[in-house]
Amino acid sequence: MSTYSFMDVSASLTGVTGNIDLGYGSANSEEGITVTMTENKNTMTVGADGEVMHSLHAGKSGTISVRYLKTSPKNKQLSLAYNAQSQSSATWGNNIIVIRNHASGDITTARSVAFQKQPDHVNAKDGGTVEWVFDCGKIDEVLGTF
Repeated sequence: MSTYSFMDVSASLTGVTGNIDLGYGSANSEEGITVTMTENKNTMTVGADGEVMHSLHAGKSGTISVRYLKTSPKNKQLSLAYNAQSQSSATWGNNIIVIRNHASGDITTARSVAFQKQPDHVNAKDGGTVEWVFDCGKIDEVLGTF
């Protein structure tokens, strides 16, 4: 039987403001990191006679969501990068995110990455989590094996 562990996941955001480690050891919340594609790769059209046509879409865009405990030092690092990059269109949307699972060989590479927004800032009874969402122009993903 195979075993999955977030301990095997490394991730990084690299851009004009430097390199920020996003993976295991960064005080990630239980929800971890999620990669979501924007659109389906295919549209199937059914003709009047029942024949089908598949349309392959070229789009590879999507979002990557990274969640941290409120007390994670990554929140400050990401906040400083967000503020610095948002000062100019020359520094905006030029990041790369790479996510790896070293046990299975999964690898995700996202290019043309921009912060979607400053995350919601909640001060409540419990510390909770902070979710950073990145818009990604192109995401390439290869899943490995356990």
